[in-house]
This record gives sequence, structure tokens and C-alpha cells, in this order.
Amino acid sequence: MASLNKVMLIGNAGRDAELRYLASGLAKSEFSLAVNSRRRGQSGDWEESTEWFNVVLFGDQAERVSQYISKGKQLYVEGRLSTRSWDDDQGVKHYRTEVIANAVQLLGGPRGDGGNQGWSDGEDSFRAGAGRRSAPGESRARGSVDPDDLPFE
Repeated sequence: MASLNKVMLIGNAGRDAELRYLASGLAKSEFSLAVNSRRRGQSGDWEESTEWFNVVLFGDQAERVSQYISKGKQLYVEGRLSTRSWDDDQGVKHYRTEVIANAVQLLGGPRGDGGNQGWSDGEDSFRAGAGRRSAPGESRARGSVDPDDLPFE
């Protein structure tokens, strides 16, 4: 049976990326991402809401990304959801759901003031693993994302 775990988000960094190293020496970078949405309420007025996501990157990608992500930067993040759990000192179980990113792209400066800066070897985004191939009929540069192509408002 087929399965899929894929997340695509556009939002603003809620805090600067934090770079740490695991005991194994693997780099790990974390930051939060705020994604805003609008809808009309029952009264007809626009209501805004913000959903917060914890984003995690590993390896060389984590080292490169952490130096560019600062609070307020508009980002495109692609990855998968992962939930981990642990027991605290009082025996209470805690859960944390994170986006394990495999691609991050800077869409603009703080609050989207333009400027599309990408990170990687001459490409428009950081990507984990092997390079992505263009889909049939895809004419844009590898890694670039047109927000109008995303399946939400």
C-alpha cells in the first residue's frame, strides 16, 4: 500500500535558526515558522489565524541554512512530519511534532521585501540528498517555487 508524508509551507521565521551538534557530530538546525491564513467569519469580516511549525534540518544543509534564517524572513519549507515523545522528570509524557525539512528557500527579506536569495551550489534552494529532476512540462529553475502554483490561498 502506498503512503505519503509531505509538507509544503510558506511563512515567516518566528526566531533565528539555532545550530547545534549531536553527540555523533551531526549538525542540527531548528527554527519556528509562522504560517498565516485568512477566511471570512460568520459575520462576514475577515479573520486571521496563525499556525506555528517547528522545523528541523540535519547535516550540511543545517550548517548552511542556519546562517541565513533570522526572525521575520519569508521562507518556503518542504519536508515531512515527524512526531517524537519523551517523559519528563515527573513522568509526564510530552509530544512534539516537527517538520523535518529537505528543502528550504528564502522567498524575500523580512516581511517579504523582495529579493529572492537561494542557497546551494548555484541553485535556488537547499535540498537534502540528490538533486531534484524537473517534472514533465516544468520550465522553471530547479528548486524554485511559484506561490501561485501551491494548492492553497
